Amino acid sequence: LLVSKDLGKHLLEVEDLLQKHGLLEADISAQTERVQALNAAALKFSELEGYQPCDPQIICNRVNHVQTCLEELGELAGKRRKELEDSRQLWAFFQEMEEAEAWIREKEQILAAKTCGRDLSSVLTLTNKHKSMLGELGSRRALLHQAMKRGEQILAKKRFSPGGIQEKMREVRLRWKKLEEVTGLHQQRLQEALNFFQFSAETDDLVAWLQDTYRIVSSDDFGHDDYSTQALLRKHRAVVEEVEKHRAAVLALRKQLALLAPEHRQGVDVQIRVVEVEQLYGEVAEVAVLRQQWLQDALAVYRMFSEVHACEVWVDEKEQWLERMEVPEELDEVEVVQHRW
Repeated sequence: LLVSKDLGKHLLEVEDLLQKHGLLEADISAQTERVQALNAAALKFSELEGYQPCDPQIICNRVNHVQTCLEELGELAGKRRKELEDSRQLWAFFQEMEEAEAWIREKEQILAAKTCGRDLSSVLTLTNKHKSMLGELGSRRALLHQAMKRGEQILAKKRFSPGGIQEKMREVRLRWKKLEEVTGLHQQRLQEALNFFQFSAETDDLVAWLQDTYRIVSSDDFGHDDYSTQALLRKHRAVVEEVEKHRAAVLALRKQLALLAPEHRQGVDVQIRVVEVEQLYGEVAEVAVLRQQWLQDALAVYRMFSEVHACEVWVDEKEQWLERMEVPEELDEVEVVQHRW
C-alpha cells in the first residue's frame, strides 16, 4: 500500500485514497507503540546475568532491525502522504480550471443571447444587469488569479508532468480573454443603444414641446381690449424667450446625431426625425414673430380706440355744456364764460 503508484485519477478518488491512508497511518501509529513495548521487553533479556536463553547480540540485532523497519515504514507513510497531498493539489487545480471553464461557457451563452433592448427602459434594465455581471466578473477574475498561482506552484515543484498543467492554464487564459472581449463589446453596444434611445427620447420631448408651443403661438386670440391684449403680449414674449432658448437644442441635434454609432445614425427614420424637428422649430419661430406683430398691431388699434373714445367723451361733454349754456348779457359774464371755455 505504501509503495503504490496509484495517486488517483480525479479529486474524489484522491480524497478516498487519503482517507484510507489516514487509517493506515493510525494503524502504524498503534503498532508502533506495541513494537516499542516489545523492543523494550526484549532488551531486558540481553541485560540478564547468569543464564541467558539467547545471545544478547542476537537480541540487540533483532531489536535494531525491527526499529529500522519501523522507521522505514514511517518514512514510506510520510512520503506516500506527501505524494497524495500533491496529487490532491493537482486535481483540485484541474477541478478549479474546469469550474472556471464552465462558468465562462455559461457567461458566453448569456452574452450571445442578450439583445440591446427595444427602448430606453429596457436598455437601462439591461445596463444594470450588465453592471452586476461586471462585478461578478471581477470577483471571478480574482479567484482565477489565485488558481493560476496555485498552478504555478505545482509546476515549480516539478512533481508532475508540466504539459497538461500548462496546456490547461493556457486554454483557460485564452477563454477568459475572449470572455472579457465579448463582455467589453456588449457593454459598448449597450452604451451605443443607450445613447440612441436617450437621443430619441430627448427628440420626442422636443417635438412635443414644439407642437404645444405651435398651438399657443398660432392662437387667434388677440384680446378684446387694451388690457387683455397687453396681458397676451406679455405671455407671448415669455413664449418667444423659451423658443429662443430651445434654438441651441435644435441646432445641437446634428452634432448629437453624428456622435451616435453608425448603425443608429445612418437610419432613415432618425434622419427624417431630425429634419422634421428643424422644420417644426422654424415654423414655430416664424409664427411666433407674426403673432407678436399681430398682437402689437391689435394693441395699437385698441389704444387708438381708447383715444377715439376719450375724444368722443370730451366732445359729448362739450356739446352738452354748449347746449346748456346761456349767452350772458353782461360783458363781465361773457369774459368769465370765455375763460371757462
